[in-house]
Amino acid sequence: MSDLSKLPVTVITGFLGSGKTTLITELMKTPGGKRLAVVVNEFGDVGVDGEILKGCAIPDCPAENIMELSNGCICCTVADDFIPTIEALMALEPRPDHILIETSGLALPKPLLKAFEWPDIRSRITVDGVIALADAEAVAAGRFAPDVARVDAQRAADDSLDHETPLSEVFEDQIACADIVLLTKPDLAGPDGVARAREIIAAEAPRPIPVIEVAEGVVDARVILGLEAAAEDDMAARPSHHDTPHDHDHDEFDSIAVELPELSDPAALVRAIEGLAREHNILRVKGYAAVAGKPMRLLVQAVGARVRHQFDRPWGAGEARQGRLVVIAEHDDIRRDVIEAALGTVRQPAE
Repeated sequence: MSDLSKLPVTVITGFLGSGKTTLITELMKTPGGKRLAVVVNEFGDVGVDGEILKGCAIPDCPAENIMELSNGCICCTVADDFIPTIEALMALEPRPDHILIETSGLALPKPLLKAFEWPDIRSRITVDGVIALADAEAVAAGRFAPDVARVDAQRAADDSLDHETPLSEVFEDQIACADIVLLTKPDLAGPDGVARAREIIAAEAPRPIPVIEVAEGVVDARVILGLEAAAEDDMAARPSHHDTPHDHDHDEFDSIAVELPELSDPAALVRAIEGLAREHNILRVKGYAAVAGKPMRLLVQAVGARVRHQFDRPWGAGEARQGRLVVIAEHDDIRRDVIEAALGTVRQPAE
């Protein structure tokens, strides 16, 4: 990573008990080749104990890369410790490749995103994505948090937590801000509970958002890291109630690479990717394409049906003008014939 490149940060949100620490522990074990750093929002006796994560430290995420914020809800105390903590992590040698921020169960994610607008860090850091964890059984039952009494105790114990937001509104804000929702503990909810939780999440989401079932925090790092969402620049798409003042082979996920001939219409490619997400449960598409008559390469990044594309650099001398997309989904949803047929509709028409 160049020292001039922006350092990506993933914000991990969700109520207490939704599985955030479990997820981060698993990411530390299987980081996909990235050197990680972690910021944990800590409430002392209440909330997540950062020592759990430090006890799982490995060379790609050593203990010195794990920092705690213990002065209350991170969304209400941004100026006190958050900015200095981020700056300290950025100054580490070797520099982390990616920072994970675990918010408290009651943190509102959007105010945290606004912190990345601070001049001291804006040019050096970017919000790669917001991951919301939701307990499937609790959501299906309309409780949103698995232990409501524990969440109430957290609120009472934290003097800095001045937003008396109902649990339902915090849940809605977390979903609305997310790039991906991880539906945890699906085994406890059962098929009917999972289906109900998915319906509730879909009803609350302001736009189509991928929802992935995750057990024991095990998820392929490729699915949730490297989204390049630049969420700090995408605030309008993330509405909030508060807009005004073990062995992990990850066999459940699979990927294929699809070669694309030069195409004539980028919009057709976008429509094809959107269709794959909606009709065939494709989670991620990333890569590049060659567009007829354009000297620049078209960079493509998709999370579910949300597709970003931009011309990123000129094609090199002697470089084949050939596109290549990597498609990621759960194992049973990776069907090369279906994917290639869908993407085949964007090829350059024959003369």
